[in-house]
Amino acid sequence: MATTTDLGIRSRRLPTWAPWAVLAASLVLAAGFLALTAEPTIAGVVFIGALVYVVAVTAVSWQVEGRRWATDRLATTLVTGAFLVAMVPLVSLVWTVVADGGRRFGWDFLTSDMVGIFGQMAEGGAYHAIIGTLYVTGIASVISIPLGILTAIYLVEYGRGKLARAITVLVDVMTGIPSIVAGLFAFSIFLTVFGPAYKSAVIGGVALAVLMTPVVVRSVEEMLRLVPNELREAAYALGVPKWLTIVKVVLRTAVAGITTGVMIAIARVIGETAPLLITVGITNNTNYDAFDGRIATLPVYVYRQYAQGGASADRAWAGALTLIIIVMLLNLVARLVSRVFSPKGMR
Repeated sequence: MATTTDLGIRSRRLPTWAPWAVLAASLVLAAGFLALTAEPTIAGVVFIGALVYVVAVTAVSWQVEGRRWATDRLATTLVTGAFLVAMVPLVSLVWTVVADGGRRFGWDFLTSDMVGIFGQMAEGGAYHAIIGTLYVTGIASVISIPLGILTAIYLVEYGRGKLARAITVLVDVMTGIPSIVAGLFAFSIFLTVFGPAYKSAVIGGVALAVLMTPVVVRSVEEMLRLVPNELREAAYALGVPKWLTIVKVVLRTAVAGITTGVMIAIARVIGETAPLLITVGITNNTNYDAFDGRIATLPVYVYRQYAQGGASADRAWAGALTLIIIVMLLNLVARLVSRVFSPKGMR
């Protein structure tokens, strides 16, 4: 049975509609203030209204609910406001890309290349760039994902002493390497073997792998450290070898986080432009050979089309939309993989 104190606390709470009423009044007050002093704008009304709302809702809560609930409402309002502010550029970016890219995006755009397209012709698509992006990103993933996962396993399960510390420092340094440096590194390696005229998707894959590997190592390492040691000790107590414990227990437990980390690494490199300008260049036709010849990629395609302006700018926005859709599809596949292979209790 509730006590008198409990009833008193509950009776002093604001009704659910009160914060919304305060918010509406704050926006009206901000609009009136701007109408008297300057020309009202949506951004100005929202900004001033938000400031007024923070002060007003805290003051009303202090008078009705007391200091403790007022402090709670203030913290909740600030956290919610920070979230909304962080969402503004994301929503604006997606809206701009969808609105501008949707004008040219379509089946013809996805299935045609730029062969025979000159000047400001409205035809042409990004099929060759899509193939090139899948090639380059696939090569980078084949190199960096196994290397990154094995390195993370070593650091968490086996690494001790100076070697582990040296690898950790190296990974931290590689995380901050500019993308253009990775491109120059890969170009220099193949330059000494094949000469300066050699261009291929392999060089671009190596350049992106340099950027992708430290991200994979860091994310997988953090996921492996979150696996409780009790699970490892239980497997050891049953006589399971350490390598089998890592494969069957540790990796299976952390597979959802590992998949997420890998997808973050892929999203990190799939939109890189500078290293691909140096290593793979650009071409108007579709090149299915990943080991020889220039190959188009979506980031470079978007850059070149936007630089030309006019009708080409529409193709650039459509290419950007295509790149976002590819990343979204990869994330959906990653979630499906993590759902299938995660332990049943973690699904």
